This record gives sequence, structure tokens and C-alpha cells, in this order.
Amino acid sequence: MPRRAIIASLFLYFIASLLPAYAQLPPAKKDALSPAQSSQTAACSTTEASSCAQAAAKILPIVMGSSPMEENLRRLTDEIGGRVTGTPEMAKAVAWGVAAFRAAGVDVHTEKYTLPVTWSEGDSRLELLGPIKFPVRLKSEGWSPATPAGGIEASVVDVGYGTDDDFAKPGASLKGAILLVHTDIGTTWTDLFNEYLRPPTIIEKALKQGAVAILWIGARERLLLYRHTNSLDGEIDKIPQAVLAREDGLRLARTVAAYPGKVRVKLDMPNKIGGSIEQENVVGEIRGYEKPDEIVILGAHLDSWELGTGALDNGCNAALVIEAARAIKATGLLPRRTIRFVLFSGEEQGTIGSFEYVKSHRAELDKIRAMITYDSGIGRVTGYSLGGRRDIEPGVREALKPLESWAANTDTYDASFGTDNFDFLLEGVPTLVANQAEANYLPNYHAASDTLDKVDIRELKLNTVLAALTAWGIADRVEPLGKRLSRAELDVLVKETGLDQQLKLLGYWPAWQSGQRGRKP
Repeated sequence: MPRRAIIASLFLYFIASLLPAYAQLPPAKKDALSPAQSSQTAACSTTEASSCAQAAAKILPIVMGSSPMEENLRRLTDEIGGRVTGTPEMAKAVAWGVAAFRAAGVDVHTEKYTLPVTWSEGDSRLELLGPIKFPVRLKSEGWSPATPAGGIEASVVDVGYGTDDDFAKPGASLKGAILLVHTDIGTTWTDLFNEYLRPPTIIEKALKQGAVAILWIGARERLLLYRHTNSLDGEIDKIPQAVLAREDGLRLARTVAAYPGKVRVKLDMPNKIGGSIEQENVVGEIRGYEKPDEIVILGAHLDSWELGTGALDNGCNAALVIEAARAIKATGLLPRRTIRFVLFSGEEQGTIGSFEYVKSHRAELDKIRAMITYDSGIGRVTGYSLGGRRDIEPGVREALKPLESWAANTDTYDASFGTDNFDFLLEGVPTLVANQAEANYLPNYHAASDTLDKVDIRELKLNTVLAALTAWGIADRVEPLGKRLSRAELDVLVKETGLDQQLKLLGYWPAWQSGQRGRKP
């Protein structure tokens, strides 16, 4: 941590120890912290003055002072590195999580599930055969099938952005071709969202037209390579796919335009695919003193892609969950309800680990009072996405009342796929996903540049305080935050939030309709 941040943290610890009823305002990227008084009677419950202010005053100096979080994160990222579910590195990450919870004095265990297949990339290569030749840098999409032995030799056809009109222009030449698909440079959360919503329809069209592979032009500049997956169920995808370095992909597009129908390439992706394998989620727990069978979950995913070391996505928030547990435990306070701290695996393959957790805990879903998720790097939290649930906002605001001056109470009501709250949401459980400033998340997302040096530890600590107080406040309320929605109520929510369109685009709709995924009709 920079020296100025250390000084600020020591100052904050001193002020908090003298004035326990005071919260600290996190400045807009300034060097000093300034105190701001909070209500003496800030409540976790609308029916009684409770322990939220007391908990905040205890949690804040514990987190912002000296802590093991930075060293924990260094071990996860620098020593273990990228953690693809199903690999030895993922097993090491699970052991890391167990050890970190134990060191924090938090009870911990692991829960197993089966990943359908394992996957790793071979030596992916794209060779231009003529009439123009130049090197092209690329990475296989995650869970892409391998090309046949010896690779695929075919013509490249540019299908623009993959619209119906774009596919109509080349006509019959798509059969047996390798398709080149364009993207825009991603700069917003919406851009990232669309990187997952666009491919399913394009893949379907490519298969229908008889294409043999898809090359996606990267959405990042400066030759930065990254990896996504377009298979969202843990199974191998239907067609070989790779991401090209943006500058190389655009050069290839210009070459195809200059020599229509004449550019041929050899694509070789000898990806290694194995059978099913047992994987684990890591679960820490602080049991409630009054209603231990009622549960609040604070979670983040532990797995990552392996081009970088998974620091922003999502190692920093795995460390946050452990640190929040450590801080709550260290206060000596016990919440009314149980708080579970879950590190999910399999998130990058389509939230497999959290889906399996929901299935194995289906009998207790009526008593899961909230599921809180952090999955957007170290950008400052502005509030929570409440999954279409306006009814739970008052309770969330009450929980964070001691930190009201932090401006972290701008909640939104959208509902979407994309992280580990997804299956809890579809089951009617109240969910909160941290809305965060973009910070440096998008330029490094899933990329070789997602490394520990991108993590601002002070910002991560501020988010940890918010996460811990959110979990504490919801767990310590007298009344539940909100009810579990019925299937009929969920049908309305899914339509009102536009989640139905996402489910259809991503291929989840049949499973939702049948009750295979989500609350049964």
C-alpha cells in the first residue's frame, strides 16, 4: 500500500477508536480520510435500534488497519496464478481459501460437485496461406472444441457484426468457411454485457450455414489477448472459436476485403478436453445466536481464466469475502442469523458452482434471507443491484445507514445473468450484486494484464467494510429482509426486468420454463 494510504489508515484507526459512533467518508480518490458523523441509532431493523452502528465502528478499523488481506491476495495471484476450474491450480486455490478462513478463526468446509468436462488450451495457431501472409495472434475461446488433428484449412469470410444482413451478403460461400466477426472496443459495462449476449445467435447462424469455425476480433486494443467462453453450461461448445488480437483481426478483415474469396488460412487449436471431475466450493460460516437456521450469504467466485492471474476477476473479491469474515469474527459480535461466506468455483463456465450449490441446498432456500455478491474488481461500490426487488431496498439502506456519507446507497432494480447470484435470483431469494465504478476492470477483464499490480488495496478495503456491514446488517435484523418469491411472482419479475429476453438469447429459457433451472412452476 502507498505510504500516504498507510498514514490515512492509521489516522482512520485513531479516529474510529476514539469516536466509535463515527463513520469515515471515503473521498473521491483523495489522499486523506475525513470523518463524518453517523446516527447513534442507525438500525439494522426498522423496529428497533440495533447493532449496526456498533458493528460499523468495530469493523471499519479492523479492515482499514493492518490485515492479512493483501498478503492473502498476493499468494492467490502471484503464487497460484490463474485458476481455471478443473485444473491443479483451482485445487490449490481451494486449499488457499480453506487455510485463509481457518487463519481468520472462521469455521470452514468444502462442498463438492461434478464439473462435466475439463478443458485447457493447446498451442493455438492461425497461419495465413495466401495471397498475403502475416502473423496473427490469437487465443482459443474457453471450452471451445479442438480442431481436427492437423487443423482446419478453409477460406475466411467476413460476416461483419453477425447480423442477418451480414450473413446474407456472402451467400453460399459460408459453407465450409471460417467466419470473421467484428466487435467494437469495449469501454462500458453494457459493452461487456453484449460480449455475451451477441455470440449465441451468431453461433447458431454459423452452424446453420455450415461454417467450420469462428474468429472473433478482440474488443481490446494494443494486441491484448483475453479469453471468454460462449458455452454457459460447462459443456464443450458446438464449434471451434478463437479471439484474435484486435489489430491483427482488423488487418485480416482488410485483407479479406482486398482479396474477396481468396484468403485461405489454417486454424490449429489442439485444445485438451478431459472427462468429468469433482470440484469444490469453499464455505465459511459464523452461526447466528438466535436464528442459526436462517442464512445470509456473502459470496464471490474463486476461479479465473489463466492468461493473467485473476486479480481483478475475481481474486480481489475472494480476498474481500475472507476479510469480511475475519473482521466480523474479530469484532466479537454475533449476528442473529448465520452468515455464510462462499467462494464459488465454476463461475467462468456459466456459474456452475453456484448453480450446484443452489441445487444441493434447495431444502433451505426458504430460509436464505439474502445472497450478496461481489464480482467487479476494485471499483468503488455505488450501491447494489437488487434483482428487481424494490421491497428489499429499505432494509439494505438501513443496514448501511452508519456509512450513509459514503454514497454507496444508489441501488438499482435490474435483474440479469452474469455472476453467482443468478440461480438464487431465479429461485426467488433476495439478491444483492455490488454495483461498482468501472475503475480499471474492463481494460483488463479476462486478459493477460489482469494481475496484482492492478489492485488498489485501499479501495478494496473500503469495499470490504461495505460488504461486511451489508451482511451483518441483514443478518442481524429483527425481521427478514424480504420474502422468497413464488414462481408466479418470479414470472412477473422476469418479464418486467427483461430477464426473459436474456434467458432466451442465452439458451436458458427452456430450462427456466420447465423448472430445471429456477423455482419450479
